[in-house]
Amino acid sequence: MQTLNTSYRSMSFLLALNWDRLFFPAAIAAAMFMAAYVVPFVQ
Repeated sequence: MQTLNTSYRSMSFLLALNWDRLFFPAAIAAAMFMAAYVVPFVQ
């Protein structure tokens, strides 16, 4: 049980450090999908 608790704490610590590495590519992908959706209505 102690091993599971330690691994959970280390994973949450890594996620806390690297959340922006996950967030920014997701935000860029979302912006590209939204642009691809909106462009046909503009032209």
